[in-house]
Amino acid sequence: MRVLTAFLSALLMTSSLTVTSTAAEAVAKPPPPPPPASSAVDVVYQRAHFGPGLREGVKPGNTLSFAAPVGAISYSDALGTKTWEYARWTGTERPIGFAATELVASWNADVPAGSWLQVEMRGRHSAGQTKWYVLGRWAYGDEDIRRTSLSGQRDADGTVSVDTFVAAAGKAITSYQLRVTLYRTPGSAVQPVVRELGAMASAVPDRASVPVSPGGIAWGVELPVPRRSQNVHEGHYPEWDGGGEAWCSPTSTTMVLGYWGKWPGKEDTSWVDPSDPNPEVDYAARYTYDYAYEGAGNWPFNTAYAGRYGLEGFVTRLRSLTEMERLIRAGIPVVTSQSFKAEELPGAGYGTNGHLMVIIGFTADGDVIANDPASPDNDAVRHVYPRAAFENVWLRSTGSGGIVYVIHPKNRPLPPTTPGLPANW
Repeated sequence: MRVLTAFLSALLMTSSLTVTSTAAEAVAKPPPPPPPASSAVDVVYQRAHFGPGLREGVKPGNTLSFAAPVGAISYSDALGTKTWEYARWTGTERPIGFAATELVASWNADVPAGSWLQVEMRGRHSAGQTKWYVLGRWAYGDEDIRRTSLSGQRDADGTVSVDTFVAAAGKAITSYQLRVTLYRTPGSAVQPVVRELGAMASAVPDRASVPVSPGGIAWGVELPVPRRSQNVHEGHYPEWDGGGEAWCSPTSTTMVLGYWGKWPGKEDTSWVDPSDPNPEVDYAARYTYDYAYEGAGNWPFNTAYAGRYGLEGFVTRLRSLTEMERLIRAGIPVVTSQSFKAEELPGAGYGTNGHLMVIIGFTADGDVIANDPASPDNDAVRHVYPRAAFENVWLRSTGSGGIVYVIHPKNRPLPPTTPGLPANW
């Protein structure tokens, strides 16, 4: 379960026919026009370019890694106080193209034992520049530091809600910088490497309902994504939030990893109780767990976990199911975040303040086919949700405003984004 941040942002800013096919078998149709700009989220996703920027002890090249340390810090958390040497990269200022009220950074990195990283951002608005805000302290393992967000970095320019920078009223940002600091055990040869870094900046219009979007290019396409239920893990590992309702995000991420053939192996999951039906889910919950948020629903921590398997994963917003169809048509399942009352999403049978599921395709009539982990067992995970109802609870401003995880291997390129609108993947 992930309680959505849209309410905070708004406060600060005052049974169906199913036809299964592969993406390649779908009937080709011209893409529909984008929705009117007035009804769409303002959103852009920008990948960092590591060539420009300030390198302090960081090697030149298309990744970020240690050349030599430029300093050391003492860092304390529940694991104790340790000294770490560090190197740092500060990116150049990136224009957004509109006034953004939120920003989420995400990254893919190889962070071996004895190392970790921190991601920060600062923005610029009409009255000046913000301070640096920490958007995450991340390690793949849990023995060096406690992987953590830092909510509540509030000042006159904005705040951080788990993984999201939220601008204060009248302080929407028009550009931003990212900064990455790499940490390792002093004197060691450990080499953390950041392979990908990006930021999604957005402004979600204040709207209680969203009209259904046109579609067609992925109708009749259903991707063979394996099914996993979060509910069969109820009560598992309370130190990582105890399964069940709390594990929708790592369960969804796990389903996508399974689709790409990237689940952890038996040796990796050897610590999981042998009676567990799907140890890869428990594993994902442990290694996405945010010790400050006290949950496994941190968005970029989930895409960073996917990146540990060599996949490219990032957090962005989509403007419509029309855009979603572009990704499904390309063979790429998408994890979505939404909130709703039970009566607002026919077929769900529950309500939620924030929930993740995997969109795996569309029926021949354009309804949404989802692997919904909020199901009693794996066999029950596949659901069909009415297109209009799903789109509304996913896109409206009182929900996530279209948040998604996009996870794919490099050899499966992303399709073109919507013509005429800023690229959001």
